[in-house]
Amino acid sequence: MLGSYESFKEAVFSLTGIDLNSYKERQMKRRIEALITKNGIASYADYAFLLKHNKSMLDEFVNYITINVSEFYRNPEQWHVLEREVIPYLIDRFGKDLKIWSAACSTGDEPYSLVMLLSKFLPLNRIKIIATDIDKNVLHKAELGIYNVKSLKDLPQEFVDKYFIKLNDKSYQITPAVKECVSFRQHDLLKDIYPDNCDLIVCRNVLIYFTDEAKSKVYSKFHSALKKDGLLFVGSTEQIMQAAQIGYVGFKPFFYRKA
Repeated sequence: MLGSYESFKEAVFSLTGIDLNSYKERQMKRRIEALITKNGIASYADYAFLLKHNKSMLDEFVNYITINVSEFYRNPEQWHVLEREVIPYLIDRFGKDLKIWSAACSTGDEPYSLVMLLSKFLPLNRIKIIATDIDKNVLHKAELGIYNVKSLKDLPQEFVDKYFIKLNDKSYQITPAVKECVSFRQHDLLKDIYPDNCDLIVCRNVLIYFTDEAKSKVYSKFHSALKKDGLLFVGSTEQIMQAAQIGYVGFKPFFYRKA
């Protein structure tokens, strides 16, 4: 037995501000116990002690539990809808100075993908993306903008050729011109103040790990953060339950409009 998970959750909250009560317990415990086993730790209490006194272990813990899985143009068919129908709608409805927020952006693949796609409609100097994540380590990686070639597999080749510098056979770096379009900042979806008057919010494949109560809270806060007729873009396995009660109407599959 590893001891009290409840006490461990309290310790994590005091150390990091991350409320594990908002994550699905079975999935989260499985991830944490894998880390405990990997590090040869005897109990939750021992692990909490180490997290408090070992910064590298704390960084590893935060990076692991915040589920940092990302890639450029994840689910390409949804990006095609974004290009053909969503961006033209946004420009027609709100003009060319769009306010776009990439929430839980992980290592930056998503906001940089947004910049590259928007560049087909707007000059780079008109594109500004707010990109946030709870994990400052992945934000540092995002700002560096260095990626394994595998993460580019679904990205249109025209973007690879135009907006990346090849470092070696396995690594590419995003160009400074694209980097300058994205403002990265640390942000906790469960407790921090949201950007306001957004035209588009992108939050994909993150809330699937949250409890139903936490999901409802976040979707409501996204709704408040959008302009009227603004859009929320969610992941390919996500659906907003009782969307109409929050104030959303379907726009396209995986896109919801603020009514």
